[in-house]
Amino acid sequence: MTLYFSHIRLARNPSARALATLLRPTESGERVSAQHHLLWSVFADSAERDRDFLWREERDGSFLTLSARPPLQTDLFEPHQVKPYEPELAPGEPLDFLLRANATRMRRGGKREDVVKASIDALEQRDRAGKRMEIASSEGRAWLERQGEKNGFRVITAIAEDYTTLALPRPGTARGNAMKIGVLDLSGRIEITDPALFLTQMAQGFGRAKSFGCGLMLIRRPR
Repeated sequence: MTLYFSHIRLARNPSARALATLLRPTESGERVSAQHHLLWSVFADSAERDRDFLWREERDGSFLTLSARPPLQTDLFEPHQVKPYEPELAPGEPLDFLLRANATRMRRGGKREDVVKASIDALEQRDRAGKRMEIASSEGRAWLERQGEKNGFRVITAIAEDYTTLALPRPGTARGNAMKIGVLDLSGRIEITDPALFLTQMAQGFGRAKSFGCGLMLIRRPR
């Protein structure tokens, strides 16, 4: 299956600027929710379409996407930069990576929990702030190693660059009923053990909350 890697930017025309406050709310959870709908606008070509793309926001407010189809062009966006995504990988090959993930695990009883938040919450309140990023790195690496065991790669290094909790608004409910997700930014190096298996999972994404900008792993060969 051919995949497409795209760089998507909002247009600077008057129509797009008039919608700026709706497209880019200042509150982080509301912004991610708005971006979720914004990215759907260039991939949902029918009401029955299932999500078949991953995305992440870049620091400059643009978006990177990996998709099964090229994004649709609309007046809200600058011309998309789109190229086929067909990396040729070999067993034993090292790759540097960036990954924004909602890293979770299943607890006994069938309830899912955020791996970082669960470990932070287990600490005394006074210890949490000081150990937050240390826990994010250790739990994030352990989670990524479990991902690699079943998805064709081995973790060489992995460190948490950031960890935050987003409160995503639920339409038609009070603000206090927001859906909360943990967002973990990991970077480091992996080694490919099974290229076909790894690329299959790359297309599907890693972790959960993929509709909200998580799951897309960016890779490059070490320089």
